Amino acid sequence: MKVENFENLQTRIEELKRRKRAVILAHYYTTPEVQAVADFLGDSLALSVKAQDVDAEIILFAGVHFMAETAKVLCPDKKVLIPCPEAGCSLAESCDAADFAAFKARYPDHKVVSYVNTTVGVKALTDVCCTSSNALKVVQSIPEEQPIIFAPDRNLGSYIRKLTGRRNMVLWDGACHVHEEFSLEKILQLKREHPAAKVVVHPECRAYIVETADFVGSTAAILDYCGASDAREFIVVTESGILAEMRRRYPEKVFIPAPPDDESCGCNDCKYMKMVTLERIVECLENESPEIVLDEEVRRAAERSIRNMIAIR
Repeated sequence: MKVENFENLQTRIEELKRRKRAVILAHYYTTPEVQAVADFLGDSLALSVKAQDVDAEIILFAGVHFMAETAKVLCPDKKVLIPCPEAGCSLAESCDAADFAAFKARYPDHKVVSYVNTTVGVKALTDVCCTSSNALKVVQSIPEEQPIIFAPDRNLGSYIRKLTGRRNMVLWDGACHVHEEFSLEKILQLKREHPAAKVVVHPECRAYIVETADFVGSTAAILDYCGASDAREFIVVTESGILAEMRRRYPEKVFIPAPPDDESCGCNDCKYMKMVTLERIVECLENESPEIVLDEEVRRAAERSIRNMIAIR
């Protein structure tokens, strides 16, 4: 985007935010331009918590649909807008609420732990939500003898099951298209080319990718690790949008994005996150639409599972 066009759009967004008492929450996986106009930038857990605390009449969520739903669940009295309602999530879409209800019915004695990357309908069927930041803590908060359903990400669930040694944990078979597509061969080649680099990996990746890591963690945890590490170079195995914040925080360090198997498909970019543009944000704020509207009974059930997560310290 040309600097002049960016500055004009940024000025317009700031004016609309002031006039309408709106704030913008943005995920690390959005484009650098979108991140630059956000009032708060974060990962799923941070954004879930921040949504409760913002002093505003309008929350515009620069992210994918389930994130805006989560903000509305926690903030029913605020108007929650999403500039691209068609921006879905391959992981959330891999777990249909009706199918999940049938799956849950097969395990009536199990507690349900669901990743926040799910629809509000799945959250309403969940006992406690989790994020990649706190999934381990959430599972560890449940007595060991209590069987668990973990949904929807099989890779994150397998990773947590390995860390905890819990054999009574049933996994839903879902995955994120971005984190499924990283190439082991190309990561190993990057390690040979950059022998001093640390490999940082998101736990949504396949197990054989996770095994290459010097550090495994959520986007926020990866950012903190890169700042605390003495290393100068990092091979980054998660969605490429995080690179903008890495380079902003640590300009003296080098961040190398890990490629997918098919580099022509751009699979280390989330196509849904990249649908959010400054033009769409301006239009959304001007029209105060599209707005997230939820069934109140479903919203209340989903709120319980999210607040159960937030209450775990």
